[in-house]
Amino acid sequence: MHILVTNDDGVQAPGLLALAQAMRKLGRVSVLAPDKNWSACGHVKTMSRPLRVNETRLADGSPALACDGAPSDCVALALMGVIEEPVDLVVSGINPNANLGLDVTYSGTVTAAMEASINGVMGIAVSLEIPADLHGAPDFMTAATTAAGLARQLYAAPRNAARQPIWNMNLPYRPNGDYAGVQITRQGVRIYQDALDKRLDPRGHPYYWIGGDHPTGRDDEGTDFGALVHGFISLTPLRMDMTDPDGIEEAPELSLN
Repeated sequence: MHILVTNDDGVQAPGLLALAQAMRKLGRVSVLAPDKNWSACGHVKTMSRPLRVNETRLADGSPALACDGAPSDCVALALMGVIEEPVDLVVSGINPNANLGLDVTYSGTVTAAMEASINGVMGIAVSLEIPADLHGAPDFMTAATTAAGLARQLYAAPRNAARQPIWNMNLPYRPNGDYAGVQITRQGVRIYQDALDKRLDPRGHPYYWIGGDHPTGRDDEGTDFGALVHGFISLTPLRMDMTDPDGIEEAPELSLN
């Protein structure tokens, strides 16, 4: 199996290194990731300028490719031929914060997995909920090893050949590997606490930062947020078709009169 590893934190992020090392146990690994942090970039397709790809090396000395585009650009380039060998699986991460609920629309980690599916390859996004009060460097290797084991099972499972699945995987921070289990979940309710910080530059012109406290969520049974709160690994199947069937049923009669 040939696995593409990417992320949205940049090619030198420690979460990517751990994920690449763990995925090597499943098959050949190629790395093509952004050359800088693209967190919360959403699903981007760069059409207004050329994209550049350069050779680099990860901290363990293994070769990688760095691109000046977004995570979804990296996946598209890899699958369209920048990496010559066909890719069987795309794994994105490890993101150092969970991607839950509506985070999937913002997350470069998740949208890289979405880009894989658009191009006919299974995509798995891997995120780790690292405690805000953690002291010292976080442990990514336990989560990476666990993610690799789950990725192997997901890839081997029967699936509809007409579409490639997208899996959003979120792991609680358990360096000892003492997870409560794995749950197949739906997207939960994310509660954002964004705040607008307006400032003035030295010339008196206003500029803005979007900040605020870390988002929380609603601990509903069967949701990604609920699973994580109770120590479970959350696996949420996603799809690109965002049509709301209730909206079709509830739409009013319309006319051009």
